[in-house]
Amino acid sequence: MAGGRRQAPPREDVLAVAMEMIAERGLEKLTMAALGREVGMSSGHLLYYFGSKDELLLRTLEWSEGRLGAERGRLLTRTAPARERLDAYVDLYVPDGHRDPHWTLWLEVWNRSQNADEAARDRQAAIEGVWHRDLVALLAEGISRGEFRPVDPDRFAARLRSLLDGFAIHVAIGLRGTDRSQVLQHVREFLEDCLLADT
Repeated sequence: MAGGRRQAPPREDVLAVAMEMIAERGLEKLTMAALGREVGMSSGHLLYYFGSKDELLLRTLEWSEGRLGAERGRLLTRTAPARERLDAYVDLYVPDGHRDPHWTLWLEVWNRSQNADEAARDRQAAIEGVWHRDLVALLAEGISRGEFRPVDPDRFAARLRSLLDGFAIHVAIGLRGTDRSQVLQHVREFLEDCLLADT
């Protein structure tokens, strides 16, 4: 009706717009006021929705991770050798390049987590935990099929994810001399040296 109150968009739509803004303009341009203009809400209404920018960022990360999780699940459950699926996991994990929006968001949430409350830290740990459990399951499967050496899947997953995180940060911040293709080659060599079964 004319002059009527405009209905707020669904939260998922707001999170999608926040992610688009990070991709197009960078995290520094994502303010409550700017996001409000994009979605037709006041910054006050957004604060009512989310409580703080920290909460907005964490919810946006959870939303983005949900989408990545669906893609990861599709890749890991397909019929293919464990090594192929491990390569797909690594490919999904490593940023697309400098200022990758998902990794830009991760870096900011990690930075802000130093002062986050326990509930927020638990939610962040839950996101990390899903990546870890999926990798452990894949490694255990590859070991049982004789594709991988008999390593401890949990310990190897922790080490591999730490390696991936370190390289991913280099790619996401655009560290000179470290691009996505170089990182993927380093990881392939690491897996060949430390994980692949001798044939």
